[in-house]
Amino acid sequence: MPSPAHIRSTVASIVDQPDDLRELRVFHKALADVNRLRIVRRLAEGPATVSELIETVGLSQPLVSWHVGRLKAAGVVETRRSGREVYCALRANVFDEAAERERVLLGIAALPTPSIGAH
Repeated sequence: MPSPAHIRSTVASIVDQPDDLRELRVFHKALADVNRLRIVRRLAEGPATVSELIETVGLSQPLVSWHVGRLKAAGVVETRRSGREVYCALRANVFDEAAERERVLLGIAALPTPSIGAH
């Protein structure tokens, strides 16, 4: 028998979700894994091949490729193939764009910054 949390999660996934919020969720879920964060941290230094990422994160090639695929689906990473190698790079300005889009989607883009101690 499924747990109550599993049932709630299943029901929540069935409920019609706005596409823009779903996009935001995909982005955050892609970054909610330590191995993917390690890949992003390595790519922040510059482009890398999947082989180089394997050395960095210490996972198998299929797992690294799967994680790169999740990051690519979320729009964080770009890839290109050259022969047998796949080169990965962070999308330019991806985090600035994501932060701005998030502020707009959540309705906090134009909110003034409150000062500390203000009532």
